[in-house]
Amino acid sequence: MLQLNITNETSQLKAVVLGIANSNGPIPKLDDCYDPKSREHVLNGTYPKEEDMIIEMEAVAAVFKKYDITVYRPKVIPNYNQIFSRDIAFVIENKLIKANILPDREKEYIAIQYVTNQINPKNIIELPKDCHIEGGDVMPWNEYIFVGTYSGDDYADFITARTNKQAVFALQELFPNKIVKSFELRKHNTDPKENALHLDCCFQPIGKNKAILHKNGFLIEEEYNWLVNYFGKEHIFEITKDEMYDMNSNVFSISENVIISEKNFTRLNNWLRKNGFIVEEVPYAEIAKQEGLLRCSTLPLIRE
Repeated sequence: MLQLNITNETSQLKAVVLGIANSNGPIPKLDDCYDPKSREHVLNGTYPKEEDMIIEMEAVAAVFKKYDITVYRPKVIPNYNQIFSRDIAFVIENKLIKANILPDREKEYIAIQYVTNQINPKNIIELPKDCHIEGGDVMPWNEYIFVGTYSGDDYADFITARTNKQAVFALQELFPNKIVKSFELRKHNTDPKENALHLDCCFQPIGKNKAILHKNGFLIEEEYNWLVNYFGKEHIFEITKDEMYDMNSNVFSISENVIISEKNFTRLNNWLRKNGFIVEEVPYAEIAKQEGLLRCSTLPLIRE
């Protein structure tokens, strides 16, 4: 049996589900795009090619192999996008919580059934149907669970609104020993520079006490300020609107001092190295065209 254990974003990784780009399917129709960035690339004729995305994902798999991490991949479903494994489930402590994702994506969860079959069924949680939640919005951070949400009356108008208040309350009930802290995110259906699809599109804790942050991703300035005060200004790498668009906050921590990052994130990667991190650079710019990057395509199961 798999003994799940995730209490934060940066402890030494032991086991992870990494998405897969094989048999990714045709370029989606505009009406089938779930986010403004994919939409933009479909319109521009620059939507990523499957063979390029396979190369990018295998580069990440190679880094995991280098660090001796157990990697699970989804079973390939023909002509189906299975890159973003973070969307389908997430782990907090010893519980795997199945995300209530867009109905079209249900098969993605079934493709990791051989993994979930190794987990004690008591530790697999399915939230009530009215709880909308995706893993990109959920960040366990020691005594906290940070959650990105949107609670405007126009929630239903945004295909980019993925996590609601009901889910926040459900997490608080599930983990009464944690402080569940939610952050209202800026949503936009067509402008990727004005949209924080998930919390990890504008924020991510790294190391022991540092964070990557983008102010404009947050709707409420006090909530952004809370994070600045919590981590301390001197420990924060503030990314620009263009860097947010390129997904600079969506790196992935293998441990407190090793981070996988996109090779073109020059300013960020220099800052990380200056602050003592080992940066494993990979190409991931094609996958980024679907408004997801390294954190989005990984589902950590066990950290030390």
